[in-house]
Amino acid sequence: MYEPIRTKSVHRMADDTTAYPHRTRDEELRIQLAGHLSALLAVTDELGDEPAAERIAEQVAKLRGAPPARHAGLSGAAPAELHRRAHALAGRALVVAASRADTAAAILSAERMDAHTAALEAGALDERRPVGAH
Repeated sequence: MYEPIRTKSVHRMADDTTAYPHRTRDEELRIQLAGHLSALLAVTDELGDEPAAERIAEQVAKLRGAPPARHAGLSGAAPAELHRRAHALAGRALVVAASRADTAAAILSAERMDAHTAALEAGALDERRPVGAH
């Protein structure tokens, strides 16, 4: 009358933890940090700060094991908005780097936050010069 069930029960499948890959906390934080730094790289490229972009790209390459894709287009955002975005992204990267105890990424993120804060405060936005350029 009824056909027998041929698949595993959903309850039994939930017990099977080998059915899908698991990542460690450090792997998740590494992926998250690489994502934040990649987004920061895109904004930094758009701002035209090549030295800072190269340092960020190096960190992303270390985290991902491959060189990052570079920003190809412009968003059309005002420089002030780009600096605010970059500051926020650097802040997120700093939090994740601290959670990971990644000193190099934390220092880089803090330096970028300082550079974008200084750019916003100094009014360097009208000059269109790269942030952090000496």
